[in-house]
This record gives sequence, structure tokens and C-alpha cells, in this order.
Amino acid sequence: METLARAAGEALLSRGWSVAAAESCTAGLVLTALTDVPGSSRYVLGGVVAYADRVKRELLGVPAALLAEEGAVSEGAARAMAEGVARVTGAEVGIAITGIAGPAGGTLTKPVGTVWFAVTTPGGPAWAGRAHFEGDRAAVREQAARHALELLAALIS
Repeated sequence: METLARAAGEALLSRGWSVAAAESCTAGLVLTALTDVPGSSRYVLGGVVAYADRVKRELLGVPAALLAEEGAVSEGAARAMAEGVARVTGAEVGIAITGIAGPAGGTLTKPVGTVWFAVTTPGGPAWAGRAHFEGDRAAVREQAARHALELLAALIS
């Protein structure tokens, strides 16, 4: 994780951008990895652990209708979370992670291990993508955090 967090930090620094994270299923793992890097205060502004839908709505501005129609684990929710955390913090880059870590909560269409990611950067709409991870709760959360850092570095490099 340290190598991925350093790569993301270097990409942010090279652009002169700051980042903020909106994390649901990873509950702060991404921000922890980013801020474990010495000097990360030059590019990390903060974030929100938005586990409950109410927090997604009230702090990040995720529309209630979107949550009702698509659910919290969806492309729309991830995009809105990334855009919301960037707006609330003033960061150039917003990253969001929302998913089902398990062991319960999965469905046929959204099984345990389903995670949506979104990254917003200046000048464009948020990029979003979905991944599926295997393993227990801890494994899903760690894999999701690693994937988020990989995406962050790749999308802003």
C-alpha cells in the first residue's frame, strides 16, 4: 500500500493538485494509506467516511432519489460522492469508494465484494468503474483500498 500511496502522492504533486476521499466500505483505509506517507499534508486535504446513506446525502450531497433508485453501491452514488467530497473540501481531486464488504448485504445483482469507485479531476465529470473482490471482509476492504490508490495514480498521471 505504501508504494501505491507514494505513487498517487507523486502524481498529485506533479500536477499541483490536492485530494480528498469519500469512503464507505473502506472506512478510511485510503486516507490512512495516503497520510502514512511523510509530506502528504502537501496534497491530502481530508475526507469523509460516509457509511450511512444519511451521511452520503447530508454531507456529500448525494441525491436521495439516486440512492433510492440505484442504491448506495452504484455508479451514480460513487460519482456523486467523489464530486461531493471535492466540493466540500475544495480539493481538485475527489475519490470515492462504496461497496459491499460482507459477510452479509450482498444480492444476486450486487454480490459481496462488489465495489464502485469514482475519481473526479478538474475539467471533467467523474470517472467511475466497478470491481469485484474475493475473500472475507478484511480482504475485500484491503483490495478495494489498493485498487483505489492504483486508480488514483493512473487517472491523474
